[in-house]
Amino acid sequence: MSRRTLLFCALAAGVAFAQQGHPLTGTWSGDWGPTAGERHQVTVVMNWDGKNVTGLFNPGPDSFPIGSVSVDPATWTVRIEADAKDKSHITAEGKVQDLGSYHRYITGTWQQGNAKGDFKLTRD
Repeated sequence: MSRRTLLFCALAAGVAFAQQGHPLTGTWSGDWGPTAGERHQVTVVMNWDGKNVTGLFNPGPDSFPIGSVSVDPATWTVRIEADAKDKSHITAEGKVQDLGSYHRYITGTWQQGNAKGDFKLTRD
């Protein structure tokens, strides 16, 4: 492989990585639930607008907006809050794992109304 080809490949990889943007930006799929047998599928789309992380839960006809997202960049702990269509309040708090990977994931605790459990979301 020539030096020019090698340099081009290295630059292309760097540009591709740089276009990922904020680590929370993207579509995240996973589930949450109180037990291993009782799980609820969830999709979350998040976007960094330059100041805040915004987004939607379950894009489509049953979607609802994320109310707020807070991030502690020292530990990559994330807190997401929203009000679901059924009027229940959702609080999800977890830690971003495998931060350098495109398919990073978030694991933590989830509360929706009175139901409590754990969750895992993986970036698609």
